[in-house]
Amino acid sequence: MRTLQRIALALVIIGAINWGLIGLFDFDLVAAIFGGRDALFTNIIYILVGISGLICLSILFRQWEETEELSDRRTYDRPNYGTEFGEETDLSSLDESPERED
Repeated sequence: MRTLQRIALALVIIGAINWGLIGLFDFDLVAAIFGGRDALFTNIIYILVGISGLICLSILFRQWEETEELSDRRTYDRPNYGTEFGEETDLSSLDESPERED
């Protein structure tokens, strides 16, 4: 699924660049490359870009769900003492070196 999402994102970026060119210069790059606005392949590219936009919507909402899980208030009542407030290692025995017999 990850490969499909990357392809979809690439097509969305291509569509965004094409819309930017249309807005700025009134130039349709996809139509210029694939034989004009009414060509079959141009319409297929436009359809694929539209479907890719829908796929990228699922990516967007999935990221929001992950963020909401991180800020879930149900975990606040279970503090994790194993990190910051854990027991310290007793290093006092390291100062006591065994006496040597010469």
